[in-house]
Amino acid sequence: MTKLKDRIARRQGRVRGVLRRAAHERKRLSVFRSSKHIYAQVIDDDRGITLVSASSIEKTAREGLKTGASVDAAKAVGKLIAQRAQEKGVKDVVFDRGAYLYHGRVKALADAAREGGLNF
Repeated sequence: MTKLKDRIARRQGRVRGVLRRAAHERKRLSVFRSSKHIYAQVIDDDRGITLVSASSIEKTAREGLKTGASVDAAKAVGKLIAQRAQEKGVKDVVFDRGAYLYHGRVKALADAAREGGLNF
């Protein structure tokens, strides 16, 4: 029987492999979800650098929120990452959900980023 970490790593590798083949020079919008916060960053894999990032730890994203681990916090981070990416000239991205299901906070962040102007 495989351990949980092995299964998570396999799932994450599978998702990232599909993204690399489908990217075609688009940047990658990566999401990390912890028990207390949510983080997003736009990554240029060709150059190996992070272009912009946003998280629920930042004061601009936390205004009026009770916790960083809610759907509302994820929406705020999604809007913030979309705004910052557009300032850098990034409009088209591929969404890297990692090993997380496209549900709840991850989905809320993706929907808010789409509303903010990112295409994926």
